[in-house]
Amino acid sequence: MNPTEQTTIGVSGGALEEEPLSEAALIERGWAALPAGYRMPEAAPTLAEARAWCRRLAESHYENFHVATWFLPKALRPHFHAIYAYCRVSDDLGDEVGDTRVALALLELWGKELDACYEGRARHPVFVALGETIRACSIPKEPFADLLTAFRQDQTVPRYASMRDVLGYCRCSANPVGRLVLYACGEAGESERAERFRLSDATCTALQLANFWQDVRVDYNNGRVYLPLEDMARFGVTEECIQQGRATPEFRELMAYEVDTARGLFEEGLPLIGMVNRDLALDLDLFSRGGMEILRAIERRGYDVLSARPAISKTTKAGLALRAAGAKLLPFWKLGRSGRGKEKAA
Repeated sequence: MNPTEQTTIGVSGGALEEEPLSEAALIERGWAALPAGYRMPEAAPTLAEARAWCRRLAESHYENFHVATWFLPKALRPHFHAIYAYCRVSDDLGDEVGDTRVALALLELWGKELDACYEGRARHPVFVALGETIRACSIPKEPFADLLTAFRQDQTVPRYASMRDVLGYCRCSANPVGRLVLYACGEAGESERAERFRLSDATCTALQLANFWQDVRVDYNNGRVYLPLEDMARFGVTEECIQQGRATPEFRELMAYEVDTARGLFEEGLPLIGMVNRDLALDLDLFSRGGMEILRAIERRGYDVLSARPAISKTTKAGLALRAAGAKLLPFWKLGRSGRGKEKAA
């Protein structure tokens, strides 16, 4: 066996040192750490088989995604399953293998498969299904490639100097998802694309920030801090505070400031709800309200996200879903900012 294709331990300068693994060995180690179905198959599945694979993944991994698809026309669901499967697997390649080298090797392979998909040579179920979605919805490669950029960045950039840097990360990690949704729903026509993308970006970035502020302690335990270092310094907050789980007055002030930033972005994106077809508007309304509920959950805890993770109650989740279901059945029910007068009836 080629010595570069196995893990060996050598001694250098009195310390044990692991020799580099070949790309093939890194990829094999990665597949072994992930669900068996993630592996690259020997032969491409049929489109029906690929879509069934993506549907199973989507419906078994993310409750909120499954709820959201209730409000979409049945014909669009395979496209959303394919897009979700791409995002889910890409994220897992980066976060679920426990080794930066392995993650980067898998993401590099996934990027090559994305290229192959656009060249008509898809082999993995995700890309077989996604290829049909790309053709049917005229989706460019950029948003898919941007997501991979973000997942690679997660492996190499654990801290962000400023909010500008955090927003730059969100541009690749969150905003492409909203743009993909607009493409899949036929709401990204050339004449209205720029404004709709701008509003969608605001909503997606707000959702990403809400999740960051909800998971400050979780992310820190995973080696990442998304709170801008400039803001931490401005409010007198150190990483030691996060490490020790102490929600000091300074930390609470910092979180109040960051929550306000996220809420402002949610407000900025709300007009998009009134620009798109009603089925998509229901989803946008549901996710925007869900994100703002996360911010309210943080506020209810006095901005202490360190001693426990703020979460939306099951009752609130059910209320959001019922509100969306009611709006689906009652066409006169207004959504977004203009719907506030109806909220008491919801």
